[in-house]
Amino acid sequence: MAIENVAPSDPARDPSHPAVSGRRMSSRYPVEVIRSDRRNKTVSAKIVDGVIRVRIPAWMTAADEAKFVDDVVQRIERERKSNSVNLEGRARSLAKEYALPEPESITWSKVQRQRWGSCSVGSGDIRISDRLVDVPPWVLDHVIIHELAHLVIPHHGPEFDAIVDRYPLAERATGYLMAVSDRPR
Repeated sequence: MAIENVAPSDPARDPSHPAVSGRRMSSRYPVEVIRSDRRNKTVSAKIVDGVIRVRIPAWMTAADEAKFVDDVVQRIERERKSNSVNLEGRARSLAKEYALPEPESITWSKVQRQRWGSCSVGSGDIRISDRLVDVPPWVLDHVIIHELAHLVIPHHGPEFDAIVDRYPLAERATGYLMAVSDRPR
């Protein structure tokens, strides 16, 4: 498949325009946009030879392209960063340090957009929102401790708070997360 660098609906046909040039940069990788007449609705992306290749339908406007390409590049970069964090090792270490039970599993979640983490008490499974891959380690540790505390006390209340507050940076981490939540997305 050939790379089509000019959007069919782009009147300017400016070769330096990002929608036309087909090349951008993410924070870590070059991004190559490939327009395809055979692609109707979907956008896909993968890293090939150190380049994020994003395939989009040829009919997309420059604004559509910018939005979808930015979204998919952010998702890939979050996934790459999350792979570098040993959640299981961190949870094991924190459980031992704070005398909490270890989870059956702890994984990143791509779908949690309202909560920072969640815990299924019955199965002992913990999920951490992948929005936390860029936070300082002490903030991530606070969220993990919060979820580990649910393995002892499933609800929020004074007993639960007493467990979470054993972490010396709990209040600071809570403030950090409140500030991050207030940022526009």
